[in-house]
Amino acid sequence: MDFLRWLIEAFNSYITVGSSALLVREVVGNVFGLASALGGIRRKVWAWPVGIIGNLLLLTVFLGSIFGHDQTANLLGQAGRQIMFIAVSFYGWQRWKSSRESGGSAVTPRWATGTERISLAVVMVVGTVALTPIFGALGSYEPVWADAWTFVGSLLATYGMAKGLVEFWLIWVIVDVVGVPLLFSAGYYASAFMYLFYGCFTLVGFFIWWKAKNDSKPSIETEMPDPTVKVSL
Repeated sequence: MDFLRWLIEAFNSYITVGSSALLVREVVGNVFGLASALGGIRRKVWAWPVGIIGNLLLLTVFLGSIFGHDQTANLLGQAGRQIMFIAVSFYGWQRWKSSRESGGSAVTPRWATGTERISLAVVMVVGTVALTPIFGALGSYEPVWADAWTFVGSLLATYGMAKGLVEFWLIWVIVDVVGVPLLFSAGYYASAFMYLFYGCFTLVGFFIWWKAKNDSKPSIETEMPDPTVKVSL
């Protein structure tokens, strides 16, 4: 708690943009998030710790009215997913680091199996339905289902990145389709613009990982028969 308060006070100033004001720690947190995404596209291990720093900053943003002096809407799904990001990021960090140390690449992209795709879709829908009344009871910003959707989708996307699933980029797209309007309506403009840009950015990441997956296919070497050698039957 004291560390979170320190983060709040350290970045508790604003940047004026026209008639709006952007909270410095929200901007800085999103910059770290974008840097982490760039590292993820390149499959760099450092993407995980960089992302964790951004998650800590954004956690203080979405719970600003609780931890600080900001009279802003509490987005429990957005705040909760920062905590989830940190937890899953440690898993992904260790997984990619171990793979790198064993002599391979940090992660080898692959397509999810049919069973995995069905499981991801079921968790997305069921998780959103289950969390919506809980977030609503806790006072999350309306529409509450959108907050729950972004939380569950972010969990699945981060898990998919750790596992090397190419589809994790597409999960981010469906998260942003709902999350960007939610952030704009709640007044989190820096995060909204960042995720609007990130939505386009994820499509680039998808095709890069798709190509990397194809390039990782094992090649089968064949030798042409020697015409000077006769084969007796």
